[in-house]
Amino acid sequence: MLDKIIVNYLGREKRYAILKDQKVEKLYIEQPKQQSLVGNIYVGTVTKVMPGLHAAFVDIGEEKQGFLHRDKLVSFLSSKEDKAIKESKGISSFVHQGERLLVQVEKDASGDKGPRLTGIVELNGKNIVYLPNGFYVAVSRKIEDPQQRESWRQIGHELKEEHEGLIFRTSCTEANREEIETELHQLRIQYDELTKSIKMVKKPLIVHESEHFIKELREELKKLESAAIVIDDASLKEKLLADLNNQVCDIIYHHDKQNIFSAYGIEESVEKALRRVVWLSNGAYIVIDETEALTIIDVNTGKYSGKNHLQDTVVKTNELAAEEIARQLRIRDIGGIILIDFIDMKDVNDQEIVRKKLERALNKDHKRTKMVGFTQLGIMQLTRKKTKVALSEGLTEKCKVCDGTGSVLSAETVAFKLERELWELRGTDYESVTIETTEAVKDVFSGLEGKHLKRMEELIQANIRFINIANNKPFYKITKLI
Repeated sequence: MLDKIIVNYLGREKRYAILKDQKVEKLYIEQPKQQSLVGNIYVGTVTKVMPGLHAAFVDIGEEKQGFLHRDKLVSFLSSKEDKAIKESKGISSFVHQGERLLVQVEKDASGDKGPRLTGIVELNGKNIVYLPNGFYVAVSRKIEDPQQRESWRQIGHELKEEHEGLIFRTSCTEANREEIETELHQLRIQYDELTKSIKMVKKPLIVHESEHFIKELREELKKLESAAIVIDDASLKEKLLADLNNQVCDIIYHHDKQNIFSAYGIEESVEKALRRVVWLSNGAYIVIDETEALTIIDVNTGKYSGKNHLQDTVVKTNELAAEEIARQLRIRDIGGIILIDFIDMKDVNDQEIVRKKLERALNKDHKRTKMVGFTQLGIMQLTRKKTKVALSEGLTEKCKVCDGTGSVLSAETVAFKLERELWELRGTDYESVTIETTEAVKDVFSGLEGKHLKRMEELIQANIRFINIANNKPFYKITKLI
């Protein structure tokens, strides 16, 4: 059965999903406010130099300032000084506050951290990546023929200036030297236009925007030998046709009124990708908790008890969980440090079975992952490359009731807090207290038949009046003291 790429391009939110055997293997969603900045080029202004961090903060005109390390500065890279001498110098030797730079986003902002920047700009062509200040030549590792790789490397050194850099993409195998020269000439002109903007633009501003969604889609097409591409926008069809080369792909235009994701049953997968609990086919389940620092995944047997002894149940559940966890990491695009608490396995051989299962499942992932292994406590550690915000961060926001903690103070806790505050009114001259609160807090505070309310009024020698306020979060506010 052919793989399918379902592309929802109509509307401002752009989405695509990859289906393998009718099962969603990857989701990519891009909203205007969450649009990746990776690849965008800006004229930025250095606002603060941090010698202790060997870094600077750069205003690029976005919500958060960017972070630029000393080693990513053109002035550092192009310095002719001995490497040891150059690296011993602080960042202040290479950049100063108020300086205007051409910078490119390497990694999107996440949490409280701003985007990570580089001064070593890259411009993407069809067959090459041009680095105006790259100083090196590289060839795609996907070109397996060593002679061909060496040939392109030599051509790169012949074509580039000393300060320039070139990366030959896999597609260069279908091109010749003349085509590469023409492409390099065009990219040089493009860079010259960008450098002129440093003098022309007076404030931090974007000068080159990467078509990230289409770029991501094109990269997916390159990975597939054959596939059916279903698109709901006719204009996108022509843009993709040129990228198919010799691939066996059908492009199908979806023109029904029903949304394309609904028609192919993908909307449910989007909703599931935001849930904390994921059920496995055998009745067991995994719990995924994402935090800013790391992601913790817990495996539970749930309703599954197995047909044989307990250890058989544990290993089979952990194997099934390993397969699903790898899939969830792809779908949710979770990056950074990941800790997996599999069901406890005392036998080292059982741990090895599960480790190999997870490793095979992670091999399907096109993003770089590194398995560190099991800790002494039986926790699996791994890392996954993070270049953009995870799906959950892009599609959700902090709960305005619990402020993202997942819990709020109970009505009982709030009522007892009110009780302690009213105790402090003993001996004062106040005769009346007005309190805004929820029905649940009032009921707990007042007690059965208002017994605790009467007791408190006697203690503080004041009348207590409640005003009920509808709110999902238990609270109170003393609004008037007379």
